[in-house]
Amino acid sequence: MKLNHRWYKALLPLAFLVAWSFQCFAAPLELTLEESINLALKNNYDIKIAQTDRDKSLWAINQAKANKNVSLSFSHVDERYNTPPTIYTHAYTYTTEFSNELSLSLPLYSGGKLESQLNQAKLDLASADLDVDIAKQQLTLNVVTYYFNVLEYRNEQAICQQTVDNYAEHLSLVNTKYNLGFVAKTDVLSSEVDLADARDSLSKAQNNYLNAVATLNNALGLAHDTELLLKDDFKYEKKPMTLPECLAYALNHRPELSQYKVKVTSAEEDVNIAKSGYLPTVGLTLDQGWNDSNFPGGKNSNWLAEVTVSVSVFDSGLTKSKVEQAKRSLSKVQDQSSQKRDTILLDVRQYYLSMREAETRIGTSEVSVNQASENLMIQKARYTAGAGTNIDILDAVLALDKAKKNYTEALYDYNTARANLEQAMGAPVL
Repeated sequence: MKLNHRWYKALLPLAFLVAWSFQCFAAPLELTLEESINLALKNNYDIKIAQTDRDKSLWAINQAKANKNVSLSFSHVDERYNTPPTIYTHAYTYTTEFSNELSLSLPLYSGGKLESQLNQAKLDLASADLDVDIAKQQLTLNVVTYYFNVLEYRNEQAICQQTVDNYAEHLSLVNTKYNLGFVAKTDVLSSEVDLADARDSLSKAQNNYLNAVATLNNALGLAHDTELLLKDDFKYEKKPMTLPECLAYALNHRPELSQYKVKVTSAEEDVNIAKSGYLPTVGLTLDQGWNDSNFPGGKNSNWLAEVTVSVSVFDSGLTKSKVEQAKRSLSKVQDQSSQKRDTILLDVRQYYLSMREAETRIGTSEVSVNQASENLMIQKARYTAGAGTNIDILDAVLALDKAKKNYTEALYDYNTARANLEQAMGAPVL
């Protein structure tokens, strides 16, 4: 017992060391934007649900086809019954009978109802395929947005860190000058206040970054605390298409518009199905039967061939009511289609203009960053030489911080507006 205890005490530190090593040396997951999208498409539940609905629609086509084809059924009945006494029998008569029946039925004409139902099933499959495309495009946009959010907060965190470093460097210089009696205590205090504010901003940026990473991990189907190393960064690539070209592309490629065309056609089939109530139906039935008092009842063959024609002579306006309801549903879908078209075109226009506006800011903010960097260098040199003031340095650091954040924000706005534009246009998934 004492030996086992000694082994336990010896192995326990080793176990902690191994666990610590795995935690410390686990490499972060490196992902490009395209790899992130592919990972999300593989793991996302919305895509799996849309694909399941698509498979369900495929089976609905088989069901609609079966309604138009031959159906064959077989039945076997075992019976024993009694017959009450009569003036001739004076006693109960007991009868045992076994019967078999084979029945074949075929709808010859349904007034177009079965054909329209089959067409609707095929249209539902086409709509389900488009649902998969829509889900993929929406997921792609979400992943791109979340990826860019991580980049935005990562860059903001780096900018805030640089600002903290600039303030800390300046505070060290101010303290040196104060100790030598060259500057007043107010310079030290104001520098310390700005450094504290900068550290607060850095803390907020770090928290935003961690939350953005958790959101991206959730979209990718990863554990929320997975450490990520994003290999892509913001880049400026000019989109060559004009606004009219983007609008025309959206009209031809946006899956929602194609889906509404399918929905309109399906609503037209609903009208045809309702109108089939005015038309006759024709069905063919073939029966073959056998019955016998001995099991299994395979004697006494009998057969029946029957063609049934059925037509509604008067239904108190039921069919007319169904037709009018179907027509109103068709009108509603047509209006929804037009509404969706207008919404998509408006989205394309707004995202395009937002993209161009951010594109302009990229150039101006880049110039501002260069000017602010040069100004900080000048102010540092002047302050070191005793020609500048403390507030000049603090203002210069703040101006550089703002210029860098404006530049990063412009790149973020441009890339996100472009991603939204491409989704609004119905651009294919990467």
